[in-house]
Amino acid sequence: MRVERWVLLLIGFMFLTSCGKHEDPNEGLSIFKYNESGGIMTLDPIYAKDLPHIWACNQLFSSLVAFDEEMNVVPRVAKSWDISDDGTVYTFHLRDDVYFHEDASMPEPRCVTAEDFRYSFNRVVDKRLSSPGAWVFAMVDHEDGNYAFQAIDDSTFQVKLSKPFPPFLGILSMTYASVVPKEAVEYYGDDFRSHPVGTGPFHFQYWNEGVKLVFRKNPHYFEVDEKGERLPYLDAVSISFLIDRQVAFLEFVKGKFDFMSGIDARYKDELLTYDGELRQKYEGKIDLITGPYLNTEYISFFVDPDDSLGVDRARAMRQAVNYSIDRDKMLRYLRNGIGIPGTGGMIPDGLPGHNDGIGYDYDLKKAQRLVRDFRLEGYQLNLSTSAEYADIGKFVQSQVEQTGMKCKMEVMPPATIRSMRANGSLQFFRASWVADYPDAENYLSLFTTANFAPNGPNYSHYSSKRYDQLYNKAMSVTDDDARERLYSEMDSLMMQDAPVVVLFYDEVLRFVNSRVKGLGCNPTNLLDLRKVTL
Repeated sequence: MRVERWVLLLIGFMFLTSCGKHEDPNEGLSIFKYNESGGIMTLDPIYAKDLPHIWACNQLFSSLVAFDEEMNVVPRVAKSWDISDDGTVYTFHLRDDVYFHEDASMPEPRCVTAEDFRYSFNRVVDKRLSSPGAWVFAMVDHEDGNYAFQAIDDSTFQVKLSKPFPPFLGILSMTYASVVPKEAVEYYGDDFRSHPVGTGPFHFQYWNEGVKLVFRKNPHYFEVDEKGERLPYLDAVSISFLIDRQVAFLEFVKGKFDFMSGIDARYKDELLTYDGELRQKYEGKIDLITGPYLNTEYISFFVDPDDSLGVDRARAMRQAVNYSIDRDKMLRYLRNGIGIPGTGGMIPDGLPGHNDGIGYDYDLKKAQRLVRDFRLEGYQLNLSTSAEYADIGKFVQSQVEQTGMKCKMEVMPPATIRSMRANGSLQFFRASWVADYPDAENYLSLFTTANFAPNGPNYSHYSSKRYDQLYNKAMSVTDDDARERLYSEMDSLMMQDAPVVVLFYDEVLRFVNSRVKGLGCNPTNLLDLRKVTL
């Protein structure tokens, strides 16, 4: 009897174990896994102001238009659009096969209409909701809080601007401009943040905040691939929230995560050579994907019209500093080859209007000649930077001093730098600009007289009547090629006056488990999982 009892217990245990395996809901599913150490606070797209939130919301929601990997505007929910001759009226013609996710707030899946976009855009500008994305509609004609968003009929949506602004079409690709259903927002109220309903390639399934977030494949997603197969290919997306980046890195190396964006200084040398290549020990396990990133790293001068040097000597001083920086050497030894030398203007590599030939190459002899010819020997520069960028600051300091000028570096808290540069208290300071939207105007507006700090982002106080004229002209041009030529001309004009020292254009850096196919990268570093396979 005792033997029979043990046999029965063993058979029962084997049965339960076997059943447990077959009941695993994840068995056989292709699940893309990544870690988000910065955390996620909301899944409401009107609050998606940084990459962690944009990446998550991009899986759940869709906008009228999108950008492809070459930064061309392409249709998404809008199948086509018309722009009036004066560049102020945008009319969008919507697809008729885009449905909101199945959800308790709506008894049946419902097709997206123009009224949904009118409602969604009005949420963004509603002051009671305090969306950080309200600025995207600053150019829209409005009066007393009523914005010119109009649903002409179910499939025709129209937006009227107060004046022409060619980048507006691209701005509508932003997550802020995603479409949401009124029924779900009203049903969940403030809890819409944790019960999102959209039209994206994945739908919300589960969120244990601070631990795990899971999206499942949307079986009714409207886009198909070149062969007519419905996207996405993945069954699910799983996001973890390990705060310790070192632990997350070790988990990625072990294959627990499929993707890691960027690189921490603590394990930079572990993964990359000085030339920015993946170390041989990881070949076959990890793939390195790089590409241009819409981030320009630079050092800015404060262009003081009352500078004791005078206009010509001050310009020569700024040009000499530009020529003195060996950007290739800086990237190799301080950033393991990550980045593209900033030998063009402010417009970064990968964005229409960028021109490699309008900036400054390393030429110490030319820098020394300018210092000598304009009697700048011993001139004192005071460089302000934060502790995070102190290594680059020391490098710039040593390079400048080879010209015969002097350079003193001061490390300040980031908040102090932001405050002092806004009121013109810094002579020479480190800065960067990441595009809010992929149009060169985003960079060139930094140097218009109308944007003088503290009322705008022109911290250099660079001012040129010709530059302002070209900018205003570009804003009235609807032809992309013509506007690109104007952008390049503006960038060239500004770089001749050299109010900034462009150090490098950043790069998207993605480490991917070798089993992942189809991820790619783009200059906005958007995480697009529609065509990813495992």
